Amino acid sequence: MALFFRSRVEDPARADASRRVAAYAREALGLGEDDAVTVSEIACGDPACGGAETVILIMRAGAKTEAVKLLMPMAQASAEDVAAALAKGTD
Repeated sequence: MALFFRSRVEDPARADASRRVAAYAREALGLGEDDAVTVSEIACGDPACGGAETVILIMRAGAKTEAVKLLMPMAQASAEDVAAALAKGTD
């Protein structure tokens, strides 16, 4: 039986948006080299949410992982959007 795998070709624009949003978060929080940030975009299945959401995970050395959501695709997120979401707090 053959197994079929869908190849994952990364969209360069999506990767650039992810790196850009992560850099905004790093700058807003003043994170160091030992801290990590990941940015993901998820499609919301609820018609009320309006489409894609951006999730930012902040992993500080020795601390609990924090999550922040932006109710927009990561390509649309500005430095001000990220700073405002981080200022509101984390989940």
